[in-house]
Amino acid sequence: MPHPLDEIVKGQKRGENAGITSICSSHPWVLKAALRMKEPVLVESTCNQVNQFGGYTGMTPADFVHFVHELANLNGFPLDQLILGGDHLGPNPWQSEPAASAMQKSAEMIRSYVKAGYKKIHLDASMKLGDDDPEHPLDLELVAQRTALLAKAAEAVAVPIMPPCYVVGSEVPTPGGAHENELGIQITSVISAQQALEATREAFLQANLDDAWERVIAVVVQPGVEFGDDFILDYQPKRTRELARFIEGTRFVFEAHSTDYQTRVRLREMVRDHFAILKVGPALTFAFREAVYALALIEKELIPSGDRSNLFEVLEEAMILHPEFWQKHYLGDRDAVRLARKFSLSDRIRYYWTNPQVQAALERLLHNLGHGPIPLSLISQFSPLQLEKIRYGEINNSPDAIILDKINSVLEDYTFACGQR
Repeated sequence: MPHPLDEIVKGQKRGENAGITSICSSHPWVLKAALRMKEPVLVESTCNQVNQFGGYTGMTPADFVHFVHELANLNGFPLDQLILGGDHLGPNPWQSEPAASAMQKSAEMIRSYVKAGYKKIHLDASMKLGDDDPEHPLDLELVAQRTALLAKAAEAVAVPIMPPCYVVGSEVPTPGGAHENELGIQITSVISAQQALEATREAFLQANLDDAWERVIAVVVQPGVEFGDDFILDYQPKRTRELARFIEGTRFVFEAHSTDYQTRVRLREMVRDHFAILKVGPALTFAFREAVYALALIEKELIPSGDRSNLFEVLEEAMILHPEFWQKHYLGDRDAVRLARKFSLSDRIRYYWTNPQVQAALERLLHNLGHGPIPLSLISQFSPLQLEKIRYGEINNSPDAIILDKINSVLEDYTFACGQR
């Protein structure tokens, strides 16, 4: 059977503005919004987020599949149009361990992903492991051989009727955003991309993975896009012109990571330049957070103090009590860190919406504002773009509709970029 992503690649090779958005989030509101998009929808989980030991979500790959399928069914989204992908699958969670044990766990993880039904696998063996020489960069051939070992693990359990497609390469921005404005960020050179592809191809063929190599559809490179706490590096087409020409002469497309906060015009330029798979995550939960903050400010004007959700205070308390998700990422003095916790584009706050106290506060907020229309004057003050859509009858005057529309405003930029609108 043809792979659901094959048509994207074929469209690119026909010269079309064909692309797909990769939703890198496990947030239920984000996924609910995504599952109302034009079909098909690609949802991805990372090796740290979801693995055989639960990851930081507490979900195994099978759990995540069940979770997303349930949401799809609740939203009337056809499962045959849902593509599940695994991002950065490799030894990243076990970097401190010797290569033998780290790779063994990586192979086990990838097998669990493929058996659970994931159809797009990004193989990433680019990181040093516990017994690698810390003084020298990893040998390109070693990275390729480890990548092939991971592919072999996937192929061992793949269903013949529709085995997974693969993405290789790992020259990507820092996951979740950079610590500082990296103006000198290095765009991947054509030579580096060529060498990585050739080394990986050779390793696949030596491992008797000829068929799997034919299902490698994309390579990850650094296109010069990035974001951090308070900055965004915009895509500059002139800087990737040679990369675009190079990939045109191959059967592959590019996969772009950390495209969050790019404008819709820049995103469309990326798709035009063969970055056909656009990954987005924090920008979606950032939009969710913006909507919830607006509702919390509306609540403050409408609800007596004793009955309020106190969402701001509950979130801050949760982040202070459990700093492990932001402490290494937010730098500066006390005021700078406080501001980052609340408003950073890196959106480390996304890790706290599953906290029981935060969940209870959010439920109280939605309950407090869910009994009738919210005054238009307050929507105008705190969420003016949604007021316009309410007045035109495009969305309802309700907390749920306001939240989903904020997330949709990000998704619509990607829909436009990918030629679906």
